[in-house]
Amino acid sequence: MEKISWLNPRTLWAARNGMLASWFGDPTGRTRGRWVAQRAATGAPADKVIRRDDPDRFSFLVIGDTGEGDDPQYAVVPGLLKTGQDTSFAVLASDVIYPVGSADDYGTKFFRPYQDYRAPIYAIPGNHDWYEDLGGFMRVFCGDAPPLPPEPRPRPLTRAWLRSLLWHRPRPDDGRHLAEARALRSDPAQQAVQPGPYWAVDAGPVRIIGIDTGLLGTVDAEQGGWLREVSQGPRPKILITGSPLYVDGRHEPCAVEGGGTVDDIVRDPAHHYVAAIGGDIHNYQRYPVRLDDGRTLQYVVAGGGGAFMHATHTIPRVSVANVAEKDFRCYPLRGDSLAFYSRLYGRRLRMPRFFTLTEAEATAVIAERLGIPPTRVPGPDTRVTRRVRLVAGLLGTGRRPDRAKRFRLPVRKIYTSLFSPSSATCSPPFFKCFLRLDVSPESVRLRCYAATGNRAQELDPPVEDEVTIPLG
Repeated sequence: MEKISWLNPRTLWAARNGMLASWFGDPTGRTRGRWVAQRAATGAPADKVIRRDDPDRFSFLVIGDTGEGDDPQYAVVPGLLKTGQDTSFAVLASDVIYPVGSADDYGTKFFRPYQDYRAPIYAIPGNHDWYEDLGGFMRVFCGDAPPLPPEPRPRPLTRAWLRSLLWHRPRPDDGRHLAEARALRSDPAQQAVQPGPYWAVDAGPVRIIGIDTGLLGTVDAEQGGWLREVSQGPRPKILITGSPLYVDGRHEPCAVEGGGTVDDIVRDPAHHYVAAIGGDIHNYQRYPVRLDDGRTLQYVVAGGGGAFMHATHTIPRVSVANVAEKDFRCYPLRGDSLAFYSRLYGRRLRMPRFFTLTEAEATAVIAERLGIPPTRVPGPDTRVTRRVRLVAGLLGTGRRPDRAKRFRLPVRKIYTSLFSPSSATCSPPFFKCFLRLDVSPESVRLRCYAATGNRAQELDPPVEDEVTIPLG
């Protein structure tokens, strides 16, 4: 299996477009508009709505941040196939292909792992799919869309000119193996053609809306206008987004160019949203946010479909938008995340006796630092020693909000950008996950299934979290 090293300078240089966009201006909105116009010219529906004939009771899967093409991604597949064998379709939520969305990577990172899933797969792009201007994504999911014609060169010595000089672009022969890869999912029952990188699916009693948050986690004005329009009406709605709106104990409402946020649209009672599911962060989190009008919206992070694991032990005690720690759910549990990272860095730093914590020690120190009951009852001989506390602090373990230091946020950012990408391992447990949503006229039942790479759990995927969302 292919293995991506996120500390390899060549990988980091290939994935430079996000940084360039933040320095010299983000061209994503303009490029997205050109893709959407091209699809409209070739007959895509103007409202970008896919109308299916599913019954009032049906099921679908959501899998986030899948495409590294290595053992952890493939470890998700057996449980996904077993749990999803009767589902009507699946949605890939963000970062279909790592590291830069190349068309020739789709063979091993999309078509091969999901060749035996016998239903259509829709997708929304993540920032990594945008690192080659979305060309591979559009060819696979949007009717083999042809490349965009080149744009005029920007004026010299401008920010756009500097960006264009450094911009990563696909190889001229990228996609030469795509036709061969498509044969792996060539059954008519598996086919799906999207109207563009953002879309809506009308299925049974619900409307599922997928939005494209581009390189920097924002929505352009054209897409924002479409989102407001397609969100109208009494039909219950579920949002799928590449940037979660609640994550790591914080509210990230997602700005819309020209004013407002995606979460403003989701919270509007006239739009009848019941859940918002986001990828990008490679674990599972759920925030049941109770709004002022009495409704509860389920905000979910579901990016554990195959890429390296983002730590959960760095999440502080949750207190955000009326969601308390007792209401919050995550997978892996914080203690399991801390124990995983302690073993990993014990090996990496050749200090296993100092760094390695047992699951019981990690669970106990998490409970102490956050001021919460332990998620598992530790054994009678489990002690939180000075060494255990020191290791927990060095590995960025979260704390109670009233005791958090100002440097805690930078520590979590360091984990997200440096430590977590280097955590990929080919040794179980992998702490991957996917969602199954069972829809009826009355409710949506959302379940998070674990995928660890252990044989027993491939045969019988465990449910790590479950919630029933009323549609009334």
